[in-house]
Amino acid sequence: MPSTRVSILIVLATIGVLHAGIVRRGASNDILPKNEAKALQALERCEKRFQEAKAKQTIAAWDYGSNLTKFNEQRKIETSAEFAEVAKSVARELQQYNYDSFRTEDLKRRFRKLTMLDKAALPEHKYTELLEAVSSMEANYAKIKLCSYKDRANCTLSLDPEITEIIATSRDPEELKYYWEEWFNKAGKPTKPAFLKYLNLTKEVATLNGFDDYADLWLKEYDDPTFEQQVEHVIEQIKPLYEQIHAYVRYKLREKYGPDVVSETGPIPIHLLGNLWGQVWENIADFTTPFPEKKLLDVTKEMNKQGYTPLKMFQMGDGFFQSLNMTKLPQDFWDKSILEKPTDGRNLVCHASAWDFFATDDVRIKQCTRVNMREFFVVHHELGHIQYYLQYQHLPVEYRRGANPGFHEAVGDLLSLSVSTPKHLKKIGLLKDYEEDAQTKINQFYRSGVTKFVFLPFAYTLDKYRWSLFRGEIPPEEYNCRFWQLRSQFSGVEPPVRRTKEDFDAPAKYHVSADVEYLRYFVSYVIQFQFHRAACRLAGQYVPGDPEKTLNNCDIYESVEAGNKIKEMLSLGSSKPWPDAMEVLTGERKMNADAILEYFKPLHDWLVEENKFLGAHVGWTATDKCGAPKHDFMP
Repeated sequence: MPSTRVSILIVLATIGVLHAGIVRRGASNDILPKNEAKALQALERCEKRFQEAKAKQTIAAWDYGSNLTKFNEQRKIETSAEFAEVAKSVARELQQYNYDSFRTEDLKRRFRKLTMLDKAALPEHKYTELLEAVSSMEANYAKIKLCSYKDRANCTLSLDPEITEIIATSRDPEELKYYWEEWFNKAGKPTKPAFLKYLNLTKEVATLNGFDDYADLWLKEYDDPTFEQQVEHVIEQIKPLYEQIHAYVRYKLREKYGPDVVSETGPIPIHLLGNLWGQVWENIADFTTPFPEKKLLDVTKEMNKQGYTPLKMFQMGDGFFQSLNMTKLPQDFWDKSILEKPTDGRNLVCHASAWDFFATDDVRIKQCTRVNMREFFVVHHELGHIQYYLQYQHLPVEYRRGANPGFHEAVGDLLSLSVSTPKHLKKIGLLKDYEEDAQTKINQFYRSGVTKFVFLPFAYTLDKYRWSLFRGEIPPEEYNCRFWQLRSQFSGVEPPVRRTKEDFDAPAKYHVSADVEYLRYFVSYVIQFQFHRAACRLAGQYVPGDPEKTLNNCDIYESVEAGNKIKEMLSLGSSKPWPDAMEVLTGERKMNADAILEYFKPLHDWLVEENKFLGAHVGWTATDKCGAPKHDFMP
């Protein structure tokens, strides 16, 4: 699953710390026009001011995320406010230059990035209010404890690992319903006052930055006024396969839990999908897998048998990147990261996150890692962020970010697509006594489909909903029911119990509480397959039409040629528009679903035939679980 840094790190993602001896990308004072040479001097002077303020703010954010105390929270807010003032001061200085008239495109681009203030455009007291609102939502999320279903006197259960594992492994629908309702009640509704304050302040943020609304400010990161339409096009492209997966899974759930729990034609009750938010369905693969008599691909037992530890998992991930001729993890990473949940009783944000401190080689991960196959893949995903930081750390500070927000998430998953293949797991000695045939391959595609493909409508919905809030398209009394309408429309899921306008369920997802834009994950899940296809070609592991070298059985491990091209793309950071960066590796300049659909074609073909054979209903008719009007979403 996707993950991200805590929201405070992306408050001003255009800003960072100057790497000593920045690269001028071909520009120097003696060849620039006189006015631009003077502007460059001012730019470099401003970047130095950013260094101290940003370093201070980032460390405070790390300290808070690692230990949720009132002192650390206040320190985080203070240093963020201090940094915002520096950012505004720098922007004011740089805005004195008529940078739109510069002949040097690179210099013009740098000025534009550093003069965009985002949230820091707010007056100081309102900026602090905004930080406090987000911090309170994050803190509520991180500190929730639930009482045990079986022992109500035990009220010590946290989201990670206890509740997450129960939702993943329990097959008692009443137990699952209990935890789902308890979580959503405690993670959502209590945050409503803070969320409403956040919503009001983001309107002002958008206006101060010259945007109609906060949704448009988020979408600016994709450098394309038609990008929202591109996303909608991808949703239409993937709809036929999603509906087939949905129909098959609903049929299997109905078989297991009966018609009183699962409707034949309605949405799937979300609590039965093995994930609190129904965003991925991999945890119910044990009884929905097409050919259960075949051995399920899972190396968790073997990892434990071989004595894998969180540390070893990260060492293995580091080794994968090194095999591609990419950068070895620096010592600071090992010295300063939190790779296991601390045992000293402190509260912390366990959500896996990769951090860039904008100084040479100071990169870290905070993850309460558990030894299992899923987290083995998460480790590679988070290390993909770290590798991106390392590849562009030579750039001027304003370019030290992904080409677009989805790039960062896609890079880690690009590696996971190789790591998760039986071919690779055999190669590193984790997969034994596993023979592949047509049925085991369908099982493999299915497992990947309920992990990755079904995530796309969820990711789209989370931001489509927030865009509507930011744009004022939903009246306050419909905030909650409209959320479930969208979940039903695009994902075909529903809450297990009736929800009302008094509830407020969207912030029960971390990224909503933490003010993290989510479209990045949608984009990453599409373009990672475009990246994968290109890298596999370079590695000689993918040849269209060759049944032995298919896109879904490719492992780029040890391919220096693929690694070098990936490095070239990553090293651009955001110095070029994202289509330019994508073109370096893929030769393509647009996001499209062709590669992901090609990857999953064997699964699609099988599901069409299987659903016909089973008589499984394809499509869904919404039921009224939130006082919402009924809609028919049959294909």
